[in-house]
Amino acid sequence: MYYARTMGVNTPAAIVFGRWFDKRGLSALIVVAIIAAFLAPLVFWCGAAALLGMILWGIGMGGQESIMRAAVAGMVTPDRRGSAYGIFNASFGLAWFAGSAILGILYDYSTAALVAFSVIVQMAAIPVLSYLQKEQAS
Repeated sequence: MYYARTMGVNTPAAIVFGRWFDKRGLSALIVVAIIAAFLAPLVFWCGAAALLGMILWGIGMGGQESIMRAAVAGMVTPDRRGSAYGIFNASFGLAWFAGSAILGILYDYSTAALVAFSVIVQMAAIPVLSYLQKEQAS
């Protein structure tokens, strides 16, 4: 039931953040990263609030999935988009695999370490996205 609710907020979040991205650029993805940073503590530490954490996961997924690929198109010229999407998808897949493996190892070791890693990685994206946003504006 939690997963169904998570997917239920995924699509509306994608629409909302996609429109926000169209108007404000990467600031939408920065907000998504902040929202997603709170999901792990809620899911793993706050039993009664786990549903809220799952909802934040759905919002984060919807926002990220709707924005990241659109952002790639805005960062490269049309003649380089094929290569850019290939590099993006390969990098994204490798990062997803590495992150999932690390989270799996940490889950066996310590949920506190898992939560810390999850929050740190989400928050580490914010300076990178801020830099990219400033580069696009100039």
